[in-house]
Amino acid sequence: MSAAEAGSGSTGSMSGAEAGSKSEQAYVRLKRQILGGDIGSGYRLVLSSIANDMGFSVVPVREAIRRLEAEGLVHFERNVGATVAGIDPDLYLHTMQTLSIIEGAATALAAPGISSGELAKARALNEQMREVLKDFDPVRFTALNTEFHALLYARCPNPHILDLVHRGWFRLSSMRTSTFRYVPGRAHASVAEHDALLDLIEAGAPAPDVEHAARAHRTNTLNAFLAQNNQPPSPI
Repeated sequence: MSAAEAGSGSTGSMSGAEAGSKSEQAYVRLKRQILGGDIGSGYRLVLSSIANDMGFSVVPVREAIRRLEAEGLVHFERNVGATVAGIDPDLYLHTMQTLSIIEGAATALAAPGISSGELAKARALNEQMREVLKDFDPVRFTALNTEFHALLYARCPNPHILDLVHRGWFRLSSMRTSTFRYVPGRAHASVAEHDALLDLIEAGAPAPDVEHAARAHRTNTLNAFLAQNNQPPSPI
């Protein structure tokens, strides 16, 4: 425990209790700023400055930053300190390539079990995404997109494939990756591809057709990101 954390006497104990709630406040606020793009990759998180802005001591801010580091949103650099983590291009490429394959399979396997009510909910989510395009909010769009796809692959009867899909999405979340922030134009095409995928599922299309559409949809998002970074498209 540091001297700042130790405090003195009973006051130190009270500060520890208060630090818990303040740590949560600092964590929520910093995470919202990172995910919302208010503070970008490479931004240096200076404890004293953040603490002053929030009206806290450095202790709860330090605890919040440690939590964010554990989630992959922040990393420490020698002689620099805590900075907002950027996207590892190779990790993103490998994650999206893998996810395109396993999520395509999961969606195709799940398709026969998707109810009409679930399809209606998926279409409603896609309409919400279409509305978001008018005053584009990449964070809101990404949240709706995550919910949309989770609805389509949730009924996959193969638990091993489903587990891999969950791992892929979690990895993307840890990278705070929203391609739609970097390539906002991709969002329009994504909504249209969602409509086409839902049409296939509703029509009872063969599994290979559904799998191909779902896989191409994920790969198109990857390729939009790669093009933005002057990289060649995915070979698969």
